[in-house]
Amino acid sequence: MTDQSNGARVAALVGPYSSGKTTLFEDILFSAGAIPRRGSVKDGTSLGDSGAEARARTMSTDLNIASFDYLGDAWTVIDCPGSVELIHDAQCAMMVADVVVVVCDPKPERAVTLSPVLHFLDNRNIPHMLYINKMDQEDASVRATFEALQAISSRPLLLREIPIRDADGQLTGMVDLVSERAFRWEPHKKSEMISMPKDMAALEEGARNTMLESLADFDDALMMELLEDVAPSTGDVYENLVRDLRKDLIVPVFFGSAENENGVTRLMKALRHDAPSPAETAARLGLPEAAKSAQVFNTGYAGKAGKQSHVRVWSGEIGDGDVLNGDRVANVGQPLGAKTTLVGKAGPGAVVTLGRMAEARTGDFLTEGGTTKADWPAPPTPMFALALSTDHHADEVRLSAALARLSEAHPSIRAAHDPETGELILEGQGAIQLQIALKELEADTGLSLTQDIPTVPFRGTITKSITQKARHKKQSGGHGEFADVELEIKPLPRGTGFAFDDRIVGGAVPKQYIPAVEKGIRAFLDKGPDGYPIVDVAVTLVDGSHHNVDSSDMAFQKAAAKAMGEALPKCAPIKLEPVQKVTLSAPSEFTPKVQRIATGRRGQLLGFDAKPGWPGWDEVQALIPAAEMGDIVTELRSVSLGVGTLTSEFDHLQKV
Repeated sequence: MTDQSNGARVAALVGPYSSGKTTLFEDILFSAGAIPRRGSVKDGTSLGDSGAEARARTMSTDLNIASFDYLGDAWTVIDCPGSVELIHDAQCAMMVADVVVVVCDPKPERAVTLSPVLHFLDNRNIPHMLYINKMDQEDASVRATFEALQAISSRPLLLREIPIRDADGQLTGMVDLVSERAFRWEPHKKSEMISMPKDMAALEEGARNTMLESLADFDDALMMELLEDVAPSTGDVYENLVRDLRKDLIVPVFFGSAENENGVTRLMKALRHDAPSPAETAARLGLPEAAKSAQVFNTGYAGKAGKQSHVRVWSGEIGDGDVLNGDRVANVGQPLGAKTTLVGKAGPGAVVTLGRMAEARTGDFLTEGGTTKADWPAPPTPMFALALSTDHHADEVRLSAALARLSEAHPSIRAAHDPETGELILEGQGAIQLQIALKELEADTGLSLTQDIPTVPFRGTITKSITQKARHKKQSGGHGEFADVELEIKPLPRGTGFAFDDRIVGGAVPKQYIPAVEKGIRAFLDKGPDGYPIVDVAVTLVDGSHHNVDSSDMAFQKAAAKAMGEALPKCAPIKLEPVQKVTLSAPSEFTPKVQRIATGRRGQLLGFDAKPGWPGWDEVQALIPAAEMGDIVTELRSVSLGVGTLTSEFDHLQKV
């Protein structure tokens, strides 16, 4: 693969909703000189979250992407949505990042909200560091937050700095544990190097030794130095830090206050010195070699500009006129928030937009040959659904096209017609994601969309056997209609379905009409008298009669349906509801609340156990009626700090 050691590097900012990622994003751009002034998320003046829906919700609803130069190095920073419902967008950004900055607030009880992100990073071996934000808050504790985060990280956390506090406990600066230098912080000012406070010396020495011991776990030479009381050189310590981060062996931890612009420059310097190169990232991902290659990590539609594919260039130089995966490249642009500057071409490491790549999809690895595949995370399974409808049937064509674009831009959203109910179902990760999607659809189509709870596919069945006769006779001039049937109707065990047989002798019902009898029965059972199918029924044609002239397939279909309609009320019919087998996942501390959610929805608990690969999480299994599933994920997240998830599959039918 082409040498990429000097290519542009990419950092992704991830973390839970309200952790302050977009404010940090703004700080980074302002400190790097990429924007002339620092905007505010609260005031709606930030470069990121510039869309109407993001402004209205004061939360990221899509990726914020900005490319810029910092101290002579080319960088792209991607600010990712924090809502767990939008996590797939964040995962796609993390896949193409050289390093990920996980942002959190200093509340130990909220550390578990980072579990979905840390689990993904650890499983994918993506180098990452932690930034504990909002350290200006009262009672903010680096140590307590550090310990809570370590409990959910499978990688050892490494504290890179410790806080300096005044007599009132207010954070006033920090000590770098590698350089052993102390810095004073003031809101919205550059940090100032100061002498090490006397009362910090012993604390700094202990914290530094802990850091060195953690590094020594991955370096025998450093371990020997520590055992022999030899002080390692600052250069050796930095070398260990960089190597171990790039191998995803450790997770460095920084802290600060993005709102006050404290700790941001230190974080940027760590990114600049420690982050892997594009070549190292490509090697880690095992990307195929190609003279020119890029990977789509986000797809969007921008009004008249049409489809926009955000890609990271991995090798060669991608420029206007190139053909990748059968599409001609056009309008290569460099993003800076909502603004894109046409640059014509881009080299290794760069993040750019490509216009109107009709066949390109999120996750596609683009080459001139167009046949290469690369690993990519699958979208999570849907957990929430809405039934959509338009005011006019003619609008459905326009809506269908818009839904196709929506699903392409957001692979974790699905849209399809339910063949049983006929409803158009929009599925996704939760109510927030689908409400954002509806706003997009209405803006895209100009249609007024009606949303409702999807219809539950109830069933009916019988509990009593009966024999029923019915005759269909019609005479209206010319050939008439005549069919006579006698049906034996019996219930079947639950889940058996439908069975048909005949015991006709002597040609009472000619053989050519027997399939019509079955067809008439099936047609009746498929709709049922109350609008839902009748299941688990055995019907046997035992007798009947015909007319040589007036009998026909249609006549026997009608006679069979009539017999079923007259028989059903006598068969002790009952209504059945579908029951789902559900697995509810949440941090262990919330397991009792999760169990109560299941039982409060007429659920039957099957048990719970530790969630494999998720430290501190449990899975609760239950059988829950489908009619109770509508907003269960919303309630689940309300009791689990917003991170609970579920999977569901049909299990059986039960009497209502």
